[in-house]
Amino acid sequence: MCESEDVTHAAQAVLAKNDGLAARLRADLARRRVSVVNLLSSPGSGKTELLAGVLARAVERGIPVAALTADLATENDARRLARSGAPVKQLLTDGLCHLEARQLGGHVANWLPPDTALLFVENVGNLVCPASYDLGETLRIVLMAVTEGADKPLKYPTAFGSAHLVVLTKTDLAEPADFDAAAFDAHVRQVNPGVEIVRSCARTGDGVDTVLERVLAVRDGAPVHRPPLAPHPHGHVHEDSGLPAGQVS
Repeated sequence: MCESEDVTHAAQAVLAKNDGLAARLRADLARRRVSVVNLLSSPGSGKTELLAGVLARAVERGIPVAALTADLATENDARRLARSGAPVKQLLTDGLCHLEARQLGGHVANWLPPDTALLFVENVGNLVCPASYDLGETLRIVLMAVTEGADKPLKYPTAFGSAHLVVLTKTDLAEPADFDAAAFDAHVRQVNPGVEIVRSCARTGDGVDTVLERVLAVRDGAPVHRPPLAPHPHGHVHEDSGLPAGQVS
């Protein structure tokens, strides 16, 4: 067996182990009636600021919400998110470029407040590795800022192709960034036909209520968009799981 095959088999084994843990975590969270939202984006997309707004709005409405935020180092994001009034926990990955189900499971078991209905997980800033790891989430949201360029969905098809919802951030900078909104929409739908794209601006609050409403709808049993590369409860992203349209995979 050549070295490349060894690497492939090792990667498959790691993903298979993660998939099993994610499936058990998903079942446990379902029993506890906790909906998990996995937020993926590049560094600097503005997802922390948007999440802070969503958490604050949820707290204002009396919704039992909590957040885990992952970074390689520092607790800066946890401090920012805690200002919302929601319970927040920083998860340091010690150099790992993504979260895995075992890490999330440990924090759910040892930290998550018992009355939590919504758990937001801010994944490590990276559109590559996190896309392949199922966390047992109910909803996967992929975010991108207008400053990143309209072609990013084509460059990162696994991330955008596995999203249940796409959020475009920093829309107030679209004009100075010469952002081609029509091209972006077309590229998103090329890799994920039918997915909803929400426009947001954390500075003005645009899109914050929309994101929260979409999450609450899923919590209450609304049908979820089925992406072509849906995170599968028994495996990593797959082309076509064969599930009926609208079923969460």
